[in-house]
Amino acid sequence: MSQNHGHGAHDVKKEVRTYIAVFVALLVGTVLTVGAYYVKIDSVALTIALAMLIASVKAFLVAGYFMHLISERKMIYGILAATFFFFVGLMYLTIWSMNPTSLIHWKN
Repeated sequence: MSQNHGHGAHDVKKEVRTYIAVFVALLVGTVLTVGAYYVKIDSVALTIALAMLIASVKAFLVAGYFMHLISERKMIYGILAATFFFFVGLMYLTIWSMNPTSLIHWKN
């Protein structure tokens, strides 16, 4: 018989505490997201930046802890960084295309 009866239970309790802390952080992020909707900010770009910052932190928590990417190898981080790069590029193109003076709206 093994002498390490309590060792596994301690690891489970530690993991459960981590998941509960991440869950509470996600709840706080959700409250911040809803609260940011009601705060009147004059700049649309600042409003979008604030919403994207909150969403990025929440996405990191979900991907890092619930999907266990925080303990993965460097290749996963490289793929994640490339995904982030292209996501930011697509968001820039979307916001740029909304500007009525951009080349996409240019008429002869």
